[in-house]
Amino acid sequence: MPFFSVYPSEPLQFSEDSEGKYIGKYVQIFKDKTKQLTFEEVSSRPDLFAENLEDVPNLGVETVNNWIKFSITNRSQIEDLVVNLSQANIDEVVFYSIRGKKVDSLNINSISDSANLAYAHQYFLFELPLNYGEEITCYLKLFSYTQLSAPISIYSSKGVVKSLLKTDVFSAIYIGLMLSMILYNIFLYFSTREAHYYVYVNYIFWVTVAQLAILGLLEPLFSIENNWISARLLTFSGAMSGIAAIFFVKSFLQTAKDSPRFNVLLNVFLLGYLVALGLLVGGVFIPAYKMVNIVAGGGSTIVLILAFRLSQQKYRQTKYFLVAWCIFLISVLVYVLKDYNILPYNFFTLRSVQIGSVIEAILLSFALGDKINIYRKEKEESQLRELAISQENERLIREQNIVLEQKVNERTKELTESNESLQTTLTHLKETQSQLVEAEKMASLGQLTAGVAHEINNPINFVTSNVAPLKRDIKMVWETLDEVERIAFSDGLSLLEKQEQIQAYKEELDIEYLKEEVDFLLKGMHDGASRTAEIVKSLRIFSRVDEDTLKYADINEGLESTLVILGSVIKEGIEVQKKYGDLPEVECYAGKLNQVFLNILTNAIYAIDKKFGRDLGGILKIETSIYEDPSFISILISDNGIGIPSSVKEKIFEPFFTTKDVGEGTGLGMSIAYNTIAKHEGKIIVDSEEGCGTVFNLIIPIKQES
Repeated sequence: MPFFSVYPSEPLQFSEDSEGKYIGKYVQIFKDKTKQLTFEEVSSRPDLFAENLEDVPNLGVETVNNWIKFSITNRSQIEDLVVNLSQANIDEVVFYSIRGKKVDSLNINSISDSANLAYAHQYFLFELPLNYGEEITCYLKLFSYTQLSAPISIYSSKGVVKSLLKTDVFSAIYIGLMLSMILYNIFLYFSTREAHYYVYVNYIFWVTVAQLAILGLLEPLFSIENNWISARLLTFSGAMSGIAAIFFVKSFLQTAKDSPRFNVLLNVFLLGYLVALGLLVGGVFIPAYKMVNIVAGGGSTIVLILAFRLSQQKYRQTKYFLVAWCIFLISVLVYVLKDYNILPYNFFTLRSVQIGSVIEAILLSFALGDKINIYRKEKEESQLRELAISQENERLIREQNIVLEQKVNERTKELTESNESLQTTLTHLKETQSQLVEAEKMASLGQLTAGVAHEINNPINFVTSNVAPLKRDIKMVWETLDEVERIAFSDGLSLLEKQEQIQAYKEELDIEYLKEEVDFLLKGMHDGASRTAEIVKSLRIFSRVDEDTLKYADINEGLESTLVILGSVIKEGIEVQKKYGDLPEVECYAGKLNQVFLNILTNAIYAIDKKFGRDLGGILKIETSIYEDPSFISILISDNGIGIPSSVKEKIFEPFFTTKDVGEGTGLGMSIAYNTIAKHEGKIIVDSEEGCGTVFNLIIPIKQES
């Protein structure tokens, strides 16, 4: 907003009585929003300035250059005057003095520039030599990213030392008290290992850091000579003290358990502080500073409401906290009201936050101690209750043990009788199981016998049917020999006649046909005998009756022998497709594996027969190969039969389960197959779709590990 031009009637008349008083009502102020005007331009335009009616001008938080103009006439015998700008957190200060036509200036906008001041202090102190009756005009150009006020006072060199000493003594006392609280509670933390003390120490530490930043003591105490850090120090420490306060409130008031909604609200304020820190790092100073103040004000109010609410439930645990928080908020309110000249700008209002934070730290320390004592008392009471309960439980246990011992004796007697009954039942079940397994073996043996009988019957019939014709033909051969002998030894016949009679007899018998018939009959008998020998060999390979130990066997040979045994079962409408891979010999129980092949192939033939009957279209596939893991082999047996319903797929390996009609199966075949493959450390994978067929994948290791 524009300033009204007001010209002061007279300059400040300095005397011993006015030493140390704020001269705000004697200054004029101009806000350069362009930040472009030079001292020469500003000093040549007295109409730009407006008078100030406050003892300490409150210049707010704006990105402007604040120009302050004032004149001093020395009416005292003191010639070594000092201008004291007792505000530490100003980013740039330029002091100009005009004595006649001579202009002196001193620019303080960095740590190194402050070394040019006559007094090594966090305040801005400018020497102003002035003789009695002499008048001088001064200008101050101020710029700050934070709240800016201009408490300007005039001192003698001795007076300013006393004033600074008073300020520094208070600061030292404040630092000592806060360090004492920090160290004391650190000791308590290591003594008790209570997490509340750790959170409290963290909070007090950041409050101390924030107050040291307000007092301008952080940079000289820790020799911070980095402008990037200095520009962000006040806002950063304020945000960190707010974050530490939120964590302490969460811990002390146990908001997560006792007040979840307030806990969520505290998390929102915590997020606000984090956003402010992000803005600060990014160089957005003023919005970051304002956000910290807004979040601090809102968070403090919420914490106060929360404390009042919880005090109704847990007054003793929250009374110290409530009083401490109220005192601190009052001290902050006093400090803020001082900036707006609602309260006087004096030593108490200027130091109200430090005084309030010390009182708060002490009261919170008492609150923590009281809280820990309550915890310990509750713990002791809980232990006493637990001890009483334990003693009562011990008495009950003794009484119950007597009753229990009686019941145990009775139950033991009952269990002994039940155990004897169960043992008898178990023996009976084992006998029944053995009988059922033997029944399955006998069923398989019956099927094997029927197949072998059928297979051997055909070649044997071939032999027996050729015996009678062969005997007849041999008889005719013997008769021919007798007739030839008779003709050869008869007298009275010439050689030519004998030859003619023999030739006529051969033609009568058709001796050439007789020779062909004998050869054919002998060949048929030879084929029948060979086929019988092959079947017997397949039977021996299948049964392996002489091999009940682990031996290396040819799996392809075992499958082929099983197919030979099932030759009579495989109907003409079933097409058998075989694809044997190049397999090494496998260490196994060959006879038991052949029994597995027999059971699975029999089920496949049964499924095909149920679907196709005597019609064509049935396909039975057998494929062997090396598995994905080269230490295993895979045996695929698939059919395009009726398939297995999904509802019973998980039950096919259960003992006594069968989908065949009554009298067609015992329900043990697949159970025996499963156990046999498991004994070989292998597995069976079944893939079936009802109406489309079934695939059994037998995976067994080439060499047995155990």
